[in-house]
Amino acid sequence: MPTPSAPVTRRVRNLAVLEFVNIPIISLALIGRLGMPLTPANLTGLLLVLVLLAEGGAYWWLKLAQLTSRSAVPAGIGVYRVLARVNLALLAGGAVVIGAGLVRSGFGTQVWPGLALWVFAVLEYVNYFHLQLMHDNRADLSRLARTGRLHRSHLARDLARASARPR
Repeated sequence: MPTPSAPVTRRVRNLAVLEFVNIPIISLALIGRLGMPLTPANLTGLLLVLVLLAEGGAYWWLKLAQLTSRSAVPAGIGVYRVLARVNLALLAGGAVVIGAGLVRSGFGTQVWPGLALWVFAVLEYVNYFHLQLMHDNRADLSRLARTGRLHRSHLARDLARASARPR
């Protein structure tokens, strides 16, 4: 496996750092600055987003270590196979909590921020575990334009690679 280029390792490091930096920024912006009500529905949506951001940040740190050590797959990748299932259960549970909030309170500020955050968490889950939804650089955008379709996420490819490896 060739040594990764400096721009590749810098991009992966930036992704790792930004995911962790987004955790306090989102929390402070929503709760501190915008005054999001701390209802069960809103807190559920927020916590789901924060958990997925932390998982994403940890994955990118593992990916960086894999690239620099030139390993076939990131260390600890099996944990993400478990997290994929756990996250689905958490998202389903979150839908129940938010649905109960909608029934109880309607679509006011007691619930809609939590619903929006839950949707964001679902998109983060898909972006990490299935399809690359984020296209924020020229290479990603040109590949999307060229092929006209979304591609498997890096984590999904690493999980498939780890499954295919002989034990």
